[in-house]
Amino acid sequence: MALFQKTEGSVGVDIGAHGIKLVELHKAKGRPQLWTYAMVKESIPIHQVSVFDNQTPIEIGARSKDLEPPKFDVMAQVDHYASLLSLAVKQAKVTTRRVTASLPVSQVFHTLITLPMVPEKEIEYHVRAKVAKMLPQPIEEMQVVQQVVNNETMKQDNYLRILVTAAPKKLITFYTRIFQKAGLQLEELETEAFALERSLIGNDKATVMLVDIGVERTNLFIVDGGVPITHRSIHIGGKQFDRVVQEYLGVEDVYVEQIKKDMSSYNKVIVPELFESVMAPILKEIEYSMDMFLHQTGNEKKRVEKIMLTGGGCLANPVSYMIKQAFSLNVFVGDPWARVVYQQGLKKILDSIGPRMSVSIGLAMRHIG
Repeated sequence: MALFQKTEGSVGVDIGAHGIKLVELHKAKGRPQLWTYAMVKESIPIHQVSVFDNQTPIEIGARSKDLEPPKFDVMAQVDHYASLLSLAVKQAKVTTRRVTASLPVSQVFHTLITLPMVPEKEIEYHVRAKVAKMLPQPIEEMQVVQQVVNNETMKQDNYLRILVTAAPKKLITFYTRIFQKAGLQLEELETEAFALERSLIGNDKATVMLVDIGVERTNLFIVDGGVPITHRSIHIGGKQFDRVVQEYLGVEDVYVEQIKKDMSSYNKVIVPELFESVMAPILKEIEYSMDMFLHQTGNEKKRVEKIMLTGGGCLANPVSYMIKQAFSLNVFVGDPWARVVYQQGLKKILDSIGPRMSVSIGLAMRHIG
């Protein structure tokens, strides 16, 4: 049953390693209202497999057996993902076909460059010339988007700061086919950083670090003045936390999810020392991201004011505690529903799934305002 009378709607779809998350929002009286949502839990090799060259991205320290390129039938995967998406749309009773989707962070190039002040019509030429040598593939095979980042100090010195995002054209085609097959109108593809900024930060112009702990990867972004400036991703995620819990308690993996939910409800931290090996790389990346941000031209006098957590992995009880201990900052789990109107009877269940839905909520908000 629909929650509100029919209005202008938008759907956000997040295809991640743990399945598909979908949110439909409608605009009423200038505010986004929840219409429906869906979660499809299924392991999807969206990060491990590069659909545009049939190779597995090589991780530092990977064992040789991990480097063998898997058999990956692109069209079969398009059909499979489309069927999962169609199922979610049907069961959630989605009423609109307008969709914004996210590209996996591990497949997207992201950098901030500095240019001398040039006429606006020449920016694209200079950007492409500068990033061509940085890209993992020939620039002709990449979709490159640039955005001028406002910085009054840089303008006074006659310099421009340009945020550059690039994704393989074949990857974009892959996603486009999925949504076409599912009978949906894919209006936009954007990076997870902008979706998270929209759902978790909104109009807050503070300098915020977002730490998104997914099933297989942790993505780290520093958002300054509403713009994601830095972008890091490491191959550490919820699976490693699950393995620690499973080995320590000697339980089967099917019980780990419930145990984590129980852990997150306790007021006291449960044996944080158990998670030191998992948290060490995440803490190191947080420190590195902060240092990288402060050393960028124009950021010398700034500092990260707070750390906001999201993603299913952040629900493991010791995560926020260990980050607070390491950095002495305000560290908390973000609430992606904070800017969304919904029936209060849904609050408990929405709060429990909120961190997993942050990206899809932000995607749906793109055309809602």
